[in-house]
Amino acid sequence: MRKYPASGEINRYLSDPAAAVERVEAFYRQQNPVIARTDGLTMEFPNWRFNLRSSHTEPVLRLNVESRGDLLLMREKTDEILKMLEG
Repeated sequence: MRKYPASGEINRYLSDPAAAVERVEAFYRQQNPVIARTDGLTMEFPNWRFNLRSSHTEPVLRLNVESRGDLLLMREKTDEILKMLEG
């Protein structure tokens, strides 16, 4: 956990999960992350990364955030993304 602090899976029920993902992607895209869409949206930066994916059975987004040895950064980015999900 010290080497790669992680948020664990955080679930948020939203009325429009797709719009929330678009907001988050638009915000971070300008920072030129590595983007993967194998399982939802994954964006990777030099010191941290996140995965945001929709449930296939309910209006839920699942968020996971990890950093490279920086617990405060992981918490900061988790909070930042959660605020964007709320609209």
